[in-house]
Amino acid sequence: MSNLTELPKDLPRPIDDGLANHLQAKAFPEVSLRSTNGNFINTKEFAKGVTVVYCYPLTGRPDQELPQNWDQIPGARGCTPQALSFKEKYADFKKRNIQLFGLSIQTTEYQKEAAKRLDLPFPILSDSDFELTKALQLPTFEVEGKRLLKRLTMIIKDGIIVKVFYPVFPPDSNADEVFDWITNNL
Repeated sequence: MSNLTELPKDLPRPIDDGLANHLQAKAFPEVSLRSTNGNFINTKEFAKGVTVVYCYPLTGRPDQELPQNWDQIPGARGCTPQALSFKEKYADFKKRNIQLFGLSIQTTEYQKEAAKRLDLPFPILSDSDFELTKALQLPTFEVEGKRLLKRLTMIIKDGIIVKVFYPVFPPDSNADEVFDWITNNL
């Protein structure tokens, strides 16, 4: 198993396939999602203030193999480095009263292992029923018979998606890129 916290140097760059173009200026739908902090988060909470939701395909675990050829799928590898970059930047988001959430289709039980192992100070949301994915028509891909989210980050202000980062590359720079955009635009 490779080191999940580091990005391989030869990762293929994902291309913008246009599958997230429809998200800009869209109202964020109201759904309740289970979170790693043990609560359900109702996205109606996103109607006031600024919220960042970064979506990612799959958190790798040290005790499990990644899907075959995972590193060769553009945009697949990098979930742990992305989460760690948001962890490092979390205090800056918090100072600005910005809510921060990770989101994947993995179950909360699966996500809790990563949240604990990585000591994440923010909740990870589970869309294992694809409720939010369907409502927003989030881009997905399939690997080994599993449907996964493509990596993207949304900035929501007062319930409206005001900025979408897609594709996200490299994933370990996403937190800085998002915070810089917020600082310069909101």
